[in-house]
Order: sequence, then structure tokens, then C-alpha cells
Amino acid sequence: MADQPVNQNSSDEIDLGQLFQMIGKWFNKLGIFFLRVFLYLKKNAIILAALVVLGGAIGYGLKFITSEKMQLDVIVRPNLDSKDYLYDVIDEIDINLKSENKTFLDELGVTLEEVKGFQVTIEPTKKDTENSKEKELEYLETLQKFQNTDLVADVLRDELLKNSELNHKVTFKYKNPSGAIVAEKIMKFINSNTYFKELLAVHTENSISRINQNKVLIGQIDTIIKGYSSKFNGSSKTFESGKLILQNEDNLNVSSLLSLKTRLIEDIEDKQKELKEFSNTISIINFGKPHRVTKAFFGKKIILLPMLLVGLFFLLSFLKYLNKKASQIEV
Repeated sequence: MADQPVNQNSSDEIDLGQLFQMIGKWFNKLGIFFLRVFLYLKKNAIILAALVVLGGAIGYGLKFITSEKMQLDVIVRPNLDSKDYLYDVIDEIDINLKSENKTFLDELGVTLEEVKGFQVTIEPTKKDTENSKEKELEYLETLQKFQNTDLVADVLRDELLKNSELNHKVTFKYKNPSGAIVAEKIMKFINSNTYFKELLAVHTENSISRINQNKVLIGQIDTIIKGYSSKFNGSSKTFESGKLILQNEDNLNVSSLLSLKTRLIEDIEDKQKELKEFSNTISIINFGKPHRVTKAFFGKKIILLPMLLVGLFFLLSFLKYLNKKASQIEV
């Protein structure tokens, strides 16, 4: 029994000794590893330096190999909830141009030669994207004040979304000198959608009808005010708070009528503006001028090619090492 503590201490010392030996061997192997890496780099320093210089020179030289295209930017605004249609039809057009779809080209009224290398892309304008995020945040903050008022919240949402409608940039890239004409034909094709043309016709008809009705109401208000004004000169007894109190007549709230007339005039102005803006499904805000763009054959950073060559050299060296080890196993 008295020997047990002695044996226990001896066992602990042996375990600690083995642990320190293992740690020492690990550090020794790590040191050997770093030495081998150093020797490998030292042995291949000239090759690695040559690859870095060669890669840098090739990358620098490739930057002078460029291709030129013409670019035309068109700023548009989709109307009548046609944003999804706009993006879908642009993608469809680009696919048909790249696949040289003859049926589509005939429908568009262009030749295969005119659309060689033709590209069409679309993206939101950056400024409007930022404005849209601000409007969405404004809507969420304001909506918190009307959590229990569905009607007010819906009206507020419609107004904010209407004010945050995005403009979009349609970009045409081409080599053929007639590319600008092709771009015009594409924009006409986009606006030729039957569904949206019918929807636009209904919207236009409703707006014109609304304007005419408002004009009739304004005329009636003017007639009422004029009639009561003439009676006021001879039969009015009192004038208080914007009301004309006439003998044998009901009270007439002049300020209310004038306020209604003002709202009707503002509504007419809004509808006339809509008629102008909604002349097409996709309104063209600015049809830009063609300008030349230059694209480098190798547009990446110069450091990329040296890194690629050095990485390839390391890979080949590693495969060579594996092949050597495999040969030793076979022997």
C-alpha cells in the first residue's frame, strides 16, 4: 500500500516526459518543414522570378489589345406596372439576337448583318435605386404611426410607391454603324405589346373623360357663384365666414366651392400630365447619343497573371513530387 503513491508519481513523470518529447518532435518536424520550403524557394528562385516578370509583361501587353464598340444608353420609365414586362422582354430580345433567330429578326425588321455583335442590357439607374430605398424606409417609418388604420396606410403606400417609381437604363452595344437605327426599332417593338396598348387606351379614355367631367363641374361652380353674386348685390343681408346668406335661399358656402374648384383644376392638371407621360407603355425619358467605348482584351489586374503562372508552377512541382513518391512505393 505504501508503494502506491511512489508508483503514481513515477507514472506521472513518465507521461509528462513523453508529452514533452512529442512536443519537441513536433517542433523539430515543423522546423524541418520550413527549412525544406526555404531550400525549395532558394533552388527555384530564378524560375519564380522569371515567371513573375513574364506574367507581368504579358498582362501589361494584353492591356493594349483592345476592342471598340459603340454604346447607346436609353433612359426609360415603365408605366402601368410594366416593369417586369420590360425586364423580361429585354432578356428575350438579347437571347433572340445572340441566337440569330431569323423569325424574330424579320419581325423586328432588321438583317442578320445589322445585329452581329449586338448586345442589349437593362439596369436601374443608380440614383433612383438609392431614392427607392429611402422611400421604402420613409414608408415603413410612417406606416408605424398608422398601424391600426388600414385605409390611411394603403393610401400612403400608393403615394410613396408612385413617387418612388424607378427610371431604368437600357444599354445597346454594337459594331455596325446602323446600330442606333436597330435600337430605335427595338424600343418600338417593346412598346408594341397588345395587352399594354389596350390597357393604355383604356387609361387614356378614362383620363380624358375625367378631365371633361371636371371641366363641366368647374363651369357649374362658376355659374352658381356668378348667379349668387348677382343676387348678393340686391338681396343679401349678411356676409359671414365665407357664406352668403340670401333671402328665401339656402346658405351658400363660397369658400367650400372655391376649394372644390381648386381641387378639380389640380386633378385636371394631374390627368393632363399623365396623358403626356403615359403616351407609351414604356416612356422614353432620354434617347442618348451613340458614343465609342473601348474594352481591354485582358481587363484584370496585372498581378493576376504572375500569380497564375507561379501557382501553376507550384502545382506542377507538387505533381512531380507525388509522382516521385508513387514510383518509390511501386519499387
